[in-house]
Amino acid sequence: MKVILVDAVDTFVIGGKGIFEEMHILLEKYPNRKIILTNANDEQMIQFGLTNIPYKIFTLKHNPDKTNPKYFQIMLKHFNLHAKDVIYFEHNKDAVASAQSVGIVSFHYDANKKDLVGLKKFIDKNAGNNTNAKARRK
Repeated sequence: MKVILVDAVDTFVIGGKGIFEEMHILLEKYPNRKIILTNANDEQMIQFGLTNIPYKIFTLKHNPDKTNPKYFQIMLKHFNLHAKDVIYFEHNKDAVASAQSVGIVSFHYDANKKDLVGLKKFIDKNAGNNTNAKARRK
């Protein structure tokens, strides 16, 4: 099973509202390990409500940001993972391209549409589970 890398701000966490509960419910249907990725520094972790998240959080505090492929190289090394071990979804197209440039299968999540159907299809197709989430819900 692949690790699911999840963008933090404007994806898993909605500014001023907290965790996007419908997404959290969807992610909980998968037994895969989840890691929240952010650029946030210590101040922003508090500002964006990232201090009480149900998954492990990884940040490089803008040094570099996710739009730089080095971010993903450092993150993979930190968790002793390879690009083939993970999938990623993110609202920022430049960060998606950055992740893809190091070989991470990635999905651009449209934060305005909140397309959980498309997200579920991406995870079902790429998460490396032997059974899909629909079968586990029964």
